[in-house]
Amino acid sequence: MQLTRFTDIGLRVVMRLVTAPADTALTSRDLAAELAVPYTHVAKVVSRLAELGIVHSRRGRTGGVAITELGRTARVGWLARKLEGEGEVVDCEGPQPCPLKGACRLRKALAQAQAAFYDALDEHTIDELTGPPTRATLLSLGKPTWTSSSVLKITDTDVGTG
Repeated sequence: MQLTRFTDIGLRVVMRLVTAPADTALTSRDLAAELAVPYTHVAKVVSRLAELGIVHSRRGRTGGVAITELGRTARVGWLARKLEGEGEVVDCEGPQPCPLKGACRLRKALAQAQAAFYDALDEHTIDELTGPPTRATLLSLGKPTWTSSSVLKITDTDVGTG
C-alpha cells in the first residue's frame, strides 16, 4: 500500500507542528521550506488538517498554524484514512470496468490488506512518532545550518581600512 503525496505531506506537517514550541505558530511557508515541499501543497494540506480539527490556522500578519490537542493524540491510521479518502486500493469500475469484477477475489483481499495497513498505523499516535530520534531531527528543521563555506569573512580591505 502506498500513501498519496498529500497524506505524506500531511503527516510530516503534523509531526513538525507537534515539536514546535507551544507559543509558536509556524506559517505554511515556513513548513514548506522546512519540509522541502511546495508551498501550494502545504497550503492545501493545512486547509484539510484545519477542517479535521488537527491544526488551528490563522491568516494574516500574526497568523500561522498550530497543532491542536486532537492533532497530538490522533491515531496515525485514522488521520491517514481521513487524508487518503475512503477509496479502494484498486478501481474496478473505472472507464473500462475490470472483466473479473463479478467473480474476483483480489478486490476483497486488497480491501482486507488495506484495513490491516490502517489498523497497524492506528497502534501509534502522532505524538509517539515524534519521540527520539525523530524529535531532534524535526527540531533542527527550522534552524539554519552553517558550513565553513557559508560563513562571510570580512577583511580590512572590505571595510576600506587598508
